[in-house]
Amino acid sequence: MQRVDLFPTHEYKGLKLRTGRPYPFGATVMGNAVNFSVYSRYATDCTLVLFHNHEPEPFVEIPFQKEFKMGNVFSMMVFDLDFENIEYGYRMDGPWNPKEGHRFDKTKILMDPYAKLIAGRDVWGAQPDWDNVYQYRARVVCDDFDWEDDLPLETPVNELVIYEMHVRNFTCGADANVKHPGTFAGIAEKIPYLKELGVNCVELMPIHEFDEFENSKPSPVDGHMLYNVWGYSNVGFFAPKAAYASTGRFGMQVDELKNLIKQLHANGIEVILDVVFNHTAEGNENGPYISYRGIDNKTYYMLTPEGYYFNFSGCGNTLNCNNPNVRDMIVESLRYWVTDYHVDGFRFDLAAILGRDQNGCPMPNPPLLESLAHDPILGKTKLIAEAWDAGGLYQVGAFPSWGRWAEWNGKYRDSIRRFLKGDEHVLGDVKERIAGSADLYASQNRGIKASVNFITAHDGFTLMDLVSYNGKHNEANGEDNRDGEDNNNSWNCGWEGECEDAGINYLRHKQIKNAISLLMVSQGIPMILSGDEMGNTQYGNNNAYCQDNEIGWLDWTNLQKNEDIYNYFRKIIRFRQAHKALRFEYHFGHCDYRNLGYPDFSWHGVKAWRPDTGYNNLTAAFMLNGRYAETDGVPDDFIYVAMNMHWDMHGFELPQLPEGMAWHVFANTEMAAPDDICEPGEECMIENQQEILVGPRSIMILVGK
Repeated sequence: MQRVDLFPTHEYKGLKLRTGRPYPFGATVMGNAVNFSVYSRYATDCTLVLFHNHEPEPFVEIPFQKEFKMGNVFSMMVFDLDFENIEYGYRMDGPWNPKEGHRFDKTKILMDPYAKLIAGRDVWGAQPDWDNVYQYRARVVCDDFDWEDDLPLETPVNELVIYEMHVRNFTCGADANVKHPGTFAGIAEKIPYLKELGVNCVELMPIHEFDEFENSKPSPVDGHMLYNVWGYSNVGFFAPKAAYASTGRFGMQVDELKNLIKQLHANGIEVILDVVFNHTAEGNENGPYISYRGIDNKTYYMLTPEGYYFNFSGCGNTLNCNNPNVRDMIVESLRYWVTDYHVDGFRFDLAAILGRDQNGCPMPNPPLLESLAHDPILGKTKLIAEAWDAGGLYQVGAFPSWGRWAEWNGKYRDSIRRFLKGDEHVLGDVKERIAGSADLYASQNRGIKASVNFITAHDGFTLMDLVSYNGKHNEANGEDNRDGEDNNNSWNCGWEGECEDAGINYLRHKQIKNAISLLMVSQGIPMILSGDEMGNTQYGNNNAYCQDNEIGWLDWTNLQKNEDIYNYFRKIIRFRQAHKALRFEYHFGHCDYRNLGYPDFSWHGVKAWRPDTGYNNLTAAFMLNGRYAETDGVPDDFIYVAMNMHWDMHGFELPQLPEGMAWHVFANTEMAAPDDICEPGEECMIENQQEILVGPRSIMILVGK
């Protein structure tokens, strides 16, 4: 017996129709019909436009009857469509009054904001047909992927080691040796590599559909094409980028991405998506009509009193995130990625924007951020904020959290960089960062896990470039080297760029090992930039957003060239995972509050138990008491880290261990490979248990056991 509400009641040009269901928005298969539902507060009329796949002209345009509208939602069921072979869009009619925020134009065919599959730009870098009346084409998803028993992994956040990567750049470079370079499938081929490295979470730079041809142009330097490679300019928030799939030309990008996530999960690796809810690819008032502008401009965007676009994103427009309907769309998007793609978490680009009201003012309790913090479906999903925006709002340590949000700790990056290059006046701040940034997060009871620590990320220098360049070299971007950050806190070790000097190159490798050492022994969630583990360079370009070439791609030949760096990364990541004392959840008491004989965490100087406090000091040491970090009743080891960023060698007096224990050396960045680091658990006991000598610009890590 069929349900009555699945029978047609109307007919238009041979197609059978009936009143649709207003919710859910988007295109949903219901029995032998497709339900099309779209919201617009200010539109007066709506027309559904249907194409056969890849055809230049629609085969039918169906006006929504008056009885097909409920409130501000147009909804209609269309029966007996071959839904896997159609593309659909909308024409919206309504007022044209830019000063009031309305930009309706019924000559435009508009993409569904809730489209879960987007066609039209299926092959990376393929020149679009600019005369095509409908560039980005919404399609209906056939949801038949077999997840078997897969679910989000729910790895405790303090156990994560995050690896930030770009889908295309990761496997397009020399000697990547994958069958499908630059795709989700290409990453899947590299899972054994990720597992050997030891990371247990990948953070994918934007994978939502975007336009690589946005602002594309030939480089004035050498003529190669500059693209929007990074993709921080969304076309749709529900659809994966077709050109990131080897099967995208066949409309199979959904399954290819799901298969990647399923394989990563099977290998214990979580997936975090970098999401961009602060603006869209439609730009300012001179930008294209793609979707939101033509469907409901006044609802979707923050507008000035004159009807122009606020630009807190630096990209031409700003999404009106705290409008209730836009807020619902964002929540629905995140729920969809968690339920249908089993995604483990999200990093929110320029997240401070998400806390602005429709006039751009920061809100004390932003409803969107609160909704995400308390959403039942997202209840165990990681939420990470880039806690600043392009409008000058900087909220590191003050991002509204409700106990749920973590933050990219930009203060960690800046302090550690300055310390590594030997700046004075920074050690006090470095101590806060290494111990979990209690000055930022303890007063809010957010815990150490609120801090995502990083030294490099996609924005800025790679780790190799951080120690090879004093200034940015972005000439290839075609903006006269004006773009990109000027304050890099970098040091070239005595020569600008690549060189043949063995001493300089040895120092650079040592500085890279110093950097990853500090990152892995700091309290908080460490994040490393893809390629840093093999000494990847972007040749001094600190804003490679447009470089679809050797500047932006990983060069896998570096694995052999910089084998010592890779081995150091691999071993120190394992060291972190082997020691719970490096992964506390809550800030230290800096005292022996459980009467275990030693404080949970203690600072030292070149003399044990006597930390140096001089403003120009470049030496310090700390000790972790593993007895405060038990696993199933078994205490961890003591860990001692001596840091000497001075240009001379210094002796460090060691704290005395409990009877029956001795200090063993795990890592010494002054030593040449392979003696610079051990396999965890195979540390060698040192002969002198009273003092160690730490070389210039070096770090030693000891284990007391």
